[in-house]
Amino acid sequence: MGILPAKKIAAYFETFKGIDITFTKDMIQVTGLVTEQVHLKCGSDFWPCVFFATSFQRAKVVANLKSGILDKLKQANNSVSLRLSFTNPAERGRQVTFFVAARVVGLSPYKGSKEIALMVLQFTQRPPDDFIEIIGRVLDANVNSAKRRDERLLITDESQRKLKLLSREAAVFIQKVPRRCIIRDLSFSGSKLIIMGVGRFLVEKEATLRVDFDDPRESFLLSGKFVRSEEVEGKQGMVALALELDDAHVPMGYKIRINEYINTVRADSRTSSPPPAAR
Repeated sequence: MGILPAKKIAAYFETFKGIDITFTKDMIQVTGLVTEQVHLKCGSDFWPCVFFATSFQRAKVVANLKSGILDKLKQANNSVSLRLSFTNPAERGRQVTFFVAARVVGLSPYKGSKEIALMVLQFTQRPPDDFIEIIGRVLDANVNSAKRRDERLLITDESQRKLKLLSREAAVFIQKVPRRCIIRDLSFSGSKLIIMGVGRFLVEKEATLRVDFDDPRESFLLSGKFVRSEEVEGKQGMVALALELDDAHVPMGYKIRINEYINTVRADSRTSSPPPAAR
């Protein structure tokens, strides 16, 4: 955490401050949220809670009302601090913990329960930079996965290194049967694979590609179907297949990997561009 420049942190905050994201299992994993260390602090007391959703301006948590938290809230005029903790596998699991000052502005039964409530917290100050960086990376990847969904990344030695892709050789499961393949390109929306076979028998088949990354070591399963094929010049018996992914089930961690590679390449191209000629 804390590796982005202040200018980028500020850009994340201004661009995404009103957008909410829900903390699904996928979100918990990709952000490194330490769920057992999420607490509401009111006065000098702490209450465990579930981090349900957040933006840069507010959050929703689920809490147990039988704990006596309502009385404390009344005494504190609804002022609380939300304690959050995240780990970063890329930094050998280093953990960062911080508090976000807030006020409880809404309270409703959670799924009809009289004991469990969904609380809406309005942040009373800008969240810490670590929080903006963690959530901003996810929001940036979500937005760009729609804007740049068809931007193809040809897998070369250089792009493989920058993507931290372990190998161009991979496994693809075609109707649950494993086959070996070579990854020719990747994108938010799909991949082109080279495989032994006959194209006309494989198009429209459901398939799942396993992609392995390093630093940190991660594997993602990308599910979709083959939508077209073409012959591979000079390679008899080989076919290039376009795998179109199911957008609703593309792992967030994969989106972040692709997004950060694209952002890095674009930043490098801007810094390496020659200055405009003087007139």
